[in-house]
Amino acid sequence: MTVTLWLTSAGIVVLLAMSFFFSGSETALTAASRARMHQLARAGDRRAILVESLRSEKERLIGAILLGNNVVNILASTLAASVLIAVFGEAGIAYATIAMTAAVVIFSEVLPKTIALIRPDGFALAVAPAVRVVVVVFAPVTLAVQTIVNAILRVFGFDADNVSAVSGHDEVRGTVDLLHSEGEMVKGDRDMLSGILDLKVLTVGNVMVHRTQMISIDANQPVERLVDEVLASAFTRIPIYDEEPDNIIGIIHTKDVLRAVMASRGDLSQIDIRQLMNEPWFIPESTSVQVQLTAFLRRHAHMALVLDEYGVLEGLVTLEDIIEEIVGDISDEHDEPDDGAVTGIAQQPDGSYIVDASIPIRDINRVLDWSLPDAHANTVAGVVINAAKIIPDVGQKVTAHGFTFAVLERDRLRVAKVRIVALVPEPEA
Repeated sequence: MTVTLWLTSAGIVVLLAMSFFFSGSETALTAASRARMHQLARAGDRRAILVESLRSEKERLIGAILLGNNVVNILASTLAASVLIAVFGEAGIAYATIAMTAAVVIFSEVLPKTIALIRPDGFALAVAPAVRVVVVVFAPVTLAVQTIVNAILRVFGFDADNVSAVSGHDEVRGTVDLLHSEGEMVKGDRDMLSGILDLKVLTVGNVMVHRTQMISIDANQPVERLVDEVLASAFTRIPIYDEEPDNIIGIIHTKDVLRAVMASRGDLSQIDIRQLMNEPWFIPESTSVQVQLTAFLRRHAHMALVLDEYGVLEGLVTLEDIIEEIVGDISDEHDEPDDGAVTGIAQQPDGSYIVDASIPIRDINRVLDWSLPDAHANTVAGVVINAAKIIPDVGQKVTAHGFTFAVLERDRLRVAKVRIVALVPEPEA
């Protein structure tokens, strides 16, 4: 081989190396973690700032890299054909096609992209300065190409300037679910992050304590009995009603009662419970949980009473109820642990679950990692009644959403306890 052929062969190797650079850069800059790049950029890393700048102009970035990659690949193929034709004659065209296809696929596509996927962040930081130069050099050409592409897209009814992107909320949720499914995030962390994301879509009606489960005190009973009920309660804030349980007139705090008892030196007749009450705070059940959390923090309050659209009392919601949506069930020394009865879910030896039907759907999904729908019902009892279309009797079974629900107990017209059995899907033919 002559010196010219040797120099041409060396040029082919250099061009393949440049193709390696372009292919790896494209993969690394698109696969690099946005969160990590943003964190490094805020810490002052100049290369991370450069990566963010390049990714902010994706069209120019991809256009410049693809242009450079195609130029070097075509040039390398042309030079390889000239070398092999000079050595083998006309058969060199076939040899050049086979050799360059193998070289480009292995060394300019698969190998660099694989390395970039293994270490996308490091690769992106390393190539960012050189890629920036390429983008600037090819800017006029890529601008012209992009103008032509946009014109062609508009002919077919596509508008590249109005592309709907995935919201950050959905992207974070998808990332959390993906990491959990791949075993890189434990269930507790997944539930906590999902709870934070769900605050935006939940209403207080989804997390409130229903009025049938509220603890409240009649303001018209003797003071001695009222004080006894306050001190016997496990709660520090208790609604006070006048004659009718739905007629809430105030909220009493146990500390205020204790101070009044101490001030009266044991003479409870001197205590006027209505003077100790705080004004009740009423909110609509359609209020967003996220909005209500902000309102609790702004007003330095811990409890609000929930009304439906007709102004009828539906229940109450506390700051703890909202926090439990994030961290799970919170128990203190006044709760009554009882072999799992705190959650109201007891697994049986046969794999079924005996469940308190008043448990919210969200809680049972969180504990058992199920996906029961909660669009039309907030509790297990609601799911059973919606599926049965009637109030089922004790012993009646209902099949819905991949589960069989057997009613074990009823409290008057309320379904109180059910046994849930997961159905085993039949194998496909």
